[in-house]
Amino acid sequence: MTSQPKVLVANRGEVAARILRALRDLALPSVAVCTRADRSAPYVRLADEVVELDAASRGYLDIDAILRAAAATGARAVHPGYGFLAESPEFREACDRAGVRFIGPTADVMRVLSHKLPGRRAMAALGLPVVPGSPEALADAQDALDRARELGFPVLLKAAAGGGGRGMRRVERPEELPAAFDAASREAMGAFGCPTLFLEKCLSGARHIEIQVLADGQGNAVHLFERACSVQRRHQKVVEESPAPGVSRATIDTLCRLSVDAVRALGYQGAGTLEFLVDGDDRFWFLEMNTRLQVEHAVTEVRLGVDLVCEMIRVGLGEPLRWRQDELVPRGHAIECRVYAEDPYRDFVPSPGRLFRYRVPSGPFVRVDDGVEEGAEVCACFDPLLAKVTTWAEDRPAALARMRGALREFEIGGVRHNLPLLAHVLDSRPFVGGDYDTAVLEIIGPVPRAEIVSAETIAVAAAARAICGSREPRGVPAAPPVVSAWRRRRVWRSPH
Repeated sequence: MTSQPKVLVANRGEVAARILRALRDLALPSVAVCTRADRSAPYVRLADEVVELDAASRGYLDIDAILRAAAATGARAVHPGYGFLAESPEFREACDRAGVRFIGPTADVMRVLSHKLPGRRAMAALGLPVVPGSPEALADAQDALDRARELGFPVLLKAAAGGGGRGMRRVERPEELPAAFDAASREAMGAFGCPTLFLEKCLSGARHIEIQVLADGQGNAVHLFERACSVQRRHQKVVEESPAPGVSRATIDTLCRLSVDAVRALGYQGAGTLEFLVDGDDRFWFLEMNTRLQVEHAVTEVRLGVDLVCEMIRVGLGEPLRWRQDELVPRGHAIECRVYAEDPYRDFVPSPGRLFRYRVPSGPFVRVDDGVEEGAEVCACFDPLLAKVTTWAEDRPAALARMRGALREFEIGGVRHNLPLLAHVLDSRPFVGGDYDTAVLEIIGPVPRAEIVSAETIAVAAAARAICGSREPRGVPAAPPVVSAWRRRRVWRSPH
């Protein structure tokens, strides 16, 4: 780096740890922010300096508090990570006024692309086909009903701001729409501070494909190929992989070319992802663009052997893009699974609690990104993501086998988790065959019931193992872990 600006990470957990490690690799001084509840979180220990946000503030959503932390520490740049303020043009504008560089796109570009309706219009103007839907915001439930009848059921009600499945409802019949409209509007207001909704036609049998891009705002842009993100629960991605099975390379090449052309035309700066639906005949439609780092960026990194976060930081600090398109050569196959603290047998409700047992997998070509540790408290007020596990191999069957092995090594005690769901998906015929779309979880059915072991039993077993382990005579092999999370298909019961 030509200079050494101090960078504040305006986020928490797994993504904050990922960015702080990238800053360390770039030899850039770093600042973390945290609430009192996160003061002992693992990511905090990775930062050169830490600022605890005032208890009276809105925590990680408080723009003024974050900029005060930047001023107090002399941080000249902010990385927003994903979630929270990552796609907030207001945050970008506040950073600009304060003389703090925002690592991401400009407010004008963000305002167009982060809000779904202007984003759809902008991409349509650039020649991309968009999913059929309402061209403007819906005035009320009756307006939604009228437009839904024009489109034809089923339809999707979607929040115009934000993403991650919040403020989204699938509506099968006209009589369901008024209640769905009210619920989606309330959820969108609570999640994004904006109740605005629009409609999209629900395209059955489509695959969800996204194209990763990186641009420097100076006319240079590249794509980093595709990710398949069709395994979704409540419109939230659970398993991602690359390359995408079941989609022709000709179609992927077209999506990559269109994505690069679009970000160049928009003067985009930073990492971003264009998302598409692709049907069985390889027809495709633009869905939306995420103007930030994606949760699933590790899939791209391991398949291409690049550090996307480091390059995003370089570009965000004003350096020109160092990569040429022909230098980005993918190899093999990568799969990522998201491990959540949620109960797969109670409609996936979050499962807060203390992690009295937490052991992650390891081994060749197994990557774990997480933001928790044994003894940590999983808080109900944040996203219940515990970890992301990414595996790589020369081909898809080997990558899938490696992922199965990695998840069998996971040991989680104290909270319920979705490892049984991941096992169910990875073993299912549609996923193994690569012949699946966004309805795959409906097709394979509910997670089979597993034997449930109480938290107290597991705690006693783990304690006994810890006490007795040091007394085992030499030459006697250790017993297998008492609390294997998947090997015996058991799910931990939260202590309560």
